[in-house]
Amino acid sequence: MRLLLVEDDAVLSGRLRTELTQAGFAVDVADNGVEAEFMGDSEPYDMVVLDLGLPGRSGLDVLRHWRAAGNPVPVLVLTARDAWHEKVDGFKAGADDYLGKPFHVAELLARLQALLRRGVARPHGPLRVAGLELDEDTQTARILATDETFELTGTEFRLLRYFMRHPGRVLSKSRLAEHIYDFDAERDSNVLEVYINRLRRKLGREWIVTRRGQGYILGADDA
Repeated sequence: MRLLLVEDDAVLSGRLRTELTQAGFAVDVADNGVEAEFMGDSEPYDMVVLDLGLPGRSGLDVLRHWRAAGNPVPVLVLTARDAWHEKVDGFKAGADDYLGKPFHVAELLARLQALLRRGVARPHGPLRVAGLELDEDTQTARILATDETFELTGTEFRLLRYFMRHPGRVLSKSRLAEHIYDFDAERDSNVLEVYINRLRRKLGREWIVTRRGQGYILGADDA
């Protein structure tokens, strides 16, 4: 999943980027409201963590702009712990959740996972689709029929998670690349094929099916 982190505190931003990347997100960072607004308009993010006290343009103005433009991306707002009015203003502007500073990274990750579950209407716990189980805490995949478990690299995890959150849908190479790589990553389609083949070697080729001229689909090959 691709996430935009908007935070002007360089120390906090660096720490959060590291933690979020380790948790399986492809993270882009903006340190001011003007840049954040542009990135949110031009890139297909799956989620945004947005501080309100930004230089250039306030987080509330950025959020209002996105919502007025019809951008439905889930947004978690960061606020000062005692600023209850910021929480109210954030929800009115279109925020989906908030977290007061200072906070524990574990709570941030839990709230982000809750937003993701809300977006795809799935129950709490490991993600289970088409006979596969994905544990987002340990970044491992398990084939339910055989009880085999496989450790995944960060990119393999993001790729499989995106497939499993879009079951039954043919996903093009360009769409997959947009959602599993961060802004600075190389998005060569040949590199994407390498990671798809790695997943196939671990799980079995039948789990990710090529639809020639269209892309890839998770599940049995009934074409």
